[in-house]
Amino acid sequence: MRQLPYDIPAPAYVLDEQKLLDNLALLDRVQREAGAHIILALKGFAMWSVFDRIRRFLPGSTASSLWELKLASETLGGEKHIYAPAYRDDEFEEIAHLADHIVFNSASQLARFQAQALAADCSLGLRVNPGINEVSTEIYNPCRTGSRLGVLPEQLAKIPMDHVSGLHAHALCENLHDSSIRLIDTFERKFGHLLPRLKWVNLGGGHLMTHADYDLDALIARLADFRERWGVEVYLEPGGAIAWQAGYLVASVLDIVETERLPVAILDVSATCHMPDVLEMPYRPDVLGAGMPGEKPYGYCLAGPSCLAGDIIGDYAFDHPLHAGDRIVFEDMAHYTMVKTTMFNGVRHPDIGLLRCDGSYQLIRHFTYGDFKSRLS
Repeated sequence: MRQLPYDIPAPAYVLDEQKLLDNLALLDRVQREAGAHIILALKGFAMWSVFDRIRRFLPGSTASSLWELKLASETLGGEKHIYAPAYRDDEFEEIAHLADHIVFNSASQLARFQAQALAADCSLGLRVNPGINEVSTEIYNPCRTGSRLGVLPEQLAKIPMDHVSGLHAHALCENLHDSSIRLIDTFERKFGHLLPRLKWVNLGGGHLMTHADYDLDALIARLADFRERWGVEVYLEPGGAIAWQAGYLVASVLDIVETERLPVAILDVSATCHMPDVLEMPYRPDVLGAGMPGEKPYGYCLAGPSCLAGDIIGDYAFDHPLHAGDRIVFEDMAHYTMVKTTMFNGVRHPDIGLLRCDGSYQLIRHFTYGDFKSRLS
């Protein structure tokens, strides 16, 4: 990682502009060499102050709600796709007015809204469930048993497809190239009979193309073959890959509490408020300069300041004892962090800042009590 200025006030999410641009360049290579379209999934990364950088590389975005769609329309432009498990009657007219592609989750939603969507000149899609299990964490597995997300292959024969231009298959979550290729293989096997009549296919998100171990050449070859064979436009919509390893959460130690186990360092950032995937996945985020318990002489449990008893980030070891005021830097904190935060307990919300390419720090947003109060009434 690049050197962070030590005077960045904590707490703060800090996006590394250079790393973001490096990730976008890799995604652009896939677009150019495979002939595919990669669009930003706002559900994973929606820091709209840097959308001007993203616009240089990617042709558009995909939203999961009317509000995300409005944000894309106002701040990013380009192609505007949307998918939601279900649409509201009182929002759909505005959705149809803003979106270029609308993906429906079920036959009933398609029947209910397709006339409005067609009248607005939208391209209609249907989400399908390819039934593969490439995601080990059940809460993030779109193809889990009993999944509500997408139509099963055996149900398609009963659905009028006259106005459907594309199929959408999202089945991954931070997966490498072998999973991406298995998804394409399965899609061809289960839905290939429909491909000659389609204009586009959306292979969803979860393709972690900017991971060091992802074989881009293998993906590019498979996508190019798929496009040549079927003559359809291909979309991928990563959220995590765009901001992978591109951000940090800068925290500080508020207090050290001795326990019968490890001493607990209470920080000014919270797992439940600021990095909820730590509890949902669950996982242990990397901390700059820290190691696993026992790897270094001073062990601590890092925890948040909320009243939730389980607001625990994890156990870490350090070269030196921790004291109130010390800085802790969590790595890979750009995707699925800012978009998922809460203001539970009124815990202070981290700033949002940018580490510029020249190494300088730019404060983008500072949150105040007014932001907390305005969410309540």
